[in-house]
Amino acid sequence: MQAWIKRLESLLELGGTKKEIALLVISGIALVISLTGYQRLPFNIAWVAIILCGVPILLEAIIGLVTELDIKADVLVSIALVASITIGEDFAAGEVAFIMQLGALLEELTVAKARAGIEKLVHLTPQTARVLRSGQEQVIPAEKVRVNDRLRVLPGETVPVDGLILTGHTSVNQAVMTGESLPVDKAPGDSVSSGTVNQFGAFEMRAVKVGEDRSIQRMIRLVQSADAGKAKIVGLADRWATWIVVIALSAAVLTWLISGQVIRAVTVLVVFCPCALVLATPTAIMAAIGNATKHGFLVREGDALERLASVSAVAFDKTGTLTYGTPTVTAVVLVSGAQSEQDLFGLCAAAERLSEHPLGKAVVRDYRKRYSDNLLKADDFSMIPGRGVQAKVQGRSVFAGNLALLEEHDITRPAELAGQAEVYLAQGCTLIYIALDHHYAGFLALSDTLRSESAAMIRSLSQIGVRPVLLTGDHPNAAGTIAQKLGLSEFHAECLPEDKLTWIESRQKQNEAVCMIGDGINDAPALKKATVGIAMGGVGSDIAVDSADIALVDDEVKELPHLFALSQRMMTTIKLNITFSMTLNFVAIGLAITGILDPVLGALVHNAGSVVVIINSALLLKWRKNDDY
Repeated sequence: MQAWIKRLESLLELGGTKKEIALLVISGIALVISLTGYQRLPFNIAWVAIILCGVPILLEAIIGLVTELDIKADVLVSIALVASITIGEDFAAGEVAFIMQLGALLEELTVAKARAGIEKLVHLTPQTARVLRSGQEQVIPAEKVRVNDRLRVLPGETVPVDGLILTGHTSVNQAVMTGESLPVDKAPGDSVSSGTVNQFGAFEMRAVKVGEDRSIQRMIRLVQSADAGKAKIVGLADRWATWIVVIALSAAVLTWLISGQVIRAVTVLVVFCPCALVLATPTAIMAAIGNATKHGFLVREGDALERLASVSAVAFDKTGTLTYGTPTVTAVVLVSGAQSEQDLFGLCAAAERLSEHPLGKAVVRDYRKRYSDNLLKADDFSMIPGRGVQAKVQGRSVFAGNLALLEEHDITRPAELAGQAEVYLAQGCTLIYIALDHHYAGFLALSDTLRSESAAMIRSLSQIGVRPVLLTGDHPNAAGTIAQKLGLSEFHAECLPEDKLTWIESRQKQNEAVCMIGDGINDAPALKKATVGIAMGGVGSDIAVDSADIALVDDEVKELPHLFALSQRMMTTIKLNITFSMTLNFVAIGLAITGILDPVLGALVHNAGSVVVIINSALLLKWRKNDDY
């Protein structure tokens, strides 16, 4: 009793939901009964259950019938309640009401809280823009920008509209649109999208798509439309409610007419109440959710596991999902033996030491990890937006950046050495070319690192009958290399948010249930549209998590096969629960018709059936397929 009181105080202090408090109150009533005994209470406990649990059921049934002519399971329960009360069987009425309300509360507790993904996307929408008119810079609301307006975007600002760069060089973080882990260098003539972030150099651009045609606005509409199109699974008892009501009433009337005993007819109605049937699905779902939580999954939608069991294809984003999403130096290539790999790596790391570019930070981090925390001192450092860096290291002039940087400083790369770079570019690597004292010295190759468990996870999914597919915004070379390493036969590269959405829709039109797994803002529409969306909760964006049905909190992708197998096991448990509850109902009906069961015994039989269903569902809490998952 003290534990129950402490739990109630905790809920009240921490602001527990109405559903949680109501469930605790009902459990408290049951606790009082068990401690004091039904006969020793100073009031009729059955009427407490009838008022607290039965009245809401009656109201729901009446509202549904009057306003929508909708027959649900609560209609039959209401009939059984009224009939039991009419003949004085208060305990039977209270017991049925309690079990039904308990099932409804369990089902409600599996539904996720309201999500805020669309609102967060709206916050990403640029609010202002710097417009150049008559030689003057004006800051105006972004929605008032007109096509062909000339705009200026400073470092750190979000691009307000879609357009083309006119002057300036920069690097733009396009993760919001493509999911690419690295910024993309931009120069005059290149396109930029609204919602992307200008990281380094200032530039001027011409507006091409404005207002509702902007990329970020299109993404918001994609998320909204995808969410609206996702069907919700209807409760099994409600789905069959009309037939249950018709059969129950017919059986009760025939029993009354044939036997002439109204108590038998009422007993038929009581045992026909789908108590165990109502508990069959939500108890299994809650147990499976508890199991999933222990393996790092936050199930945000109550019926997500139910939908996951039907999935036959799973689409993966690459960056941050199958890979770590951070660039790593994978090779150091030298022109000659004039210096060692460590020497060239060290000179580049020293030059990049003050760089804010993610590639520069990766070079410094990897050098310290492999060799030493002590970097050489760099002087006269300068960062050239969209090109690279320049510095003096131990008296030597060091250039580190792209080919355009070398060309602008008349540094020639020998034609016979171009093939070295092409090998790494074909694998999807990003290259940092290095020149020492105005002579080409070699390059560093960087690439995203594949998660160590990704390949085994992909194989495990295939073994349980789920087909993996790669959908990524990366270059085809990078996508192909990753797909080959993972053994994926199907992949699609350079996917924008609408491309991922289109692929999922095409599969769904062929009646194929698809699961989408991603981590970026650009994955939000696809996560919403998919039959089930799973977001990487650790490295993923808040918007991706809010758009998903399930979040993988610790990013341990090796647990994904267990989640899929668990959903299939959960559906097997639900089917067993349903088969048992329906069999119990028909056996109890036969006993009620013959007069062996009275309303109280009928209610107790149903209570026992409900307990069996709950115990069977509880076995899911510790279930695990095998050690391979």
